[in-house]
Amino acid sequence: MSSEKRVRRLAIVVLGLGAIACVTPQPEPDLLAPTEEQMKLRSIQTRSFEMTDRNQAIRGVIAALQDLGFIIERANESLGLVTAARFAEPSYYDVLGVTVTVRPEKGGKMRIRANAIYNNEPVTDAKVYQNFFATLERSMFLGRD
Repeated sequence: MSSEKRVRRLAIVVLGLGAIACVTPQPEPDLLAPTEEQMKLRSIQTRSFEMTDRNQAIRGVIAALQDLGFIIERANESLGLVTAARFAEPSYYDVLGVTVTVRPEKGGKMRIRANAIYNNEPVTDAKVYQNFFATLERSMFLGRD
């Protein structure tokens, strides 16, 4: 190969490497940043209740879950966390799990968020959460002294 061809090839390689070096790397999407869909789901999953006693709210959550056929797996009052599961009808091979958090918020309220998972897939149907909160409201009304 002649020296002229070598110089041309070397120039092409150098220009190619230079072009690659000038390409601005694309920023990776922030995997932990909430999407609009996640924010909508959070608003469906969350309700505030006029009460100040976190323990009473957790007892209401447990009662509501039991009324809906769930088996309580864990209840931690200091964390405000209740987890439960049940087999889903009609096949009974499917599992529905739920995690409920209870957090105090300003103004003498408790914020309760339910997060349901059906066969390891998040439940996004608003009706599921509406049914849970309707049962929870009844449970809290019946549990008041």
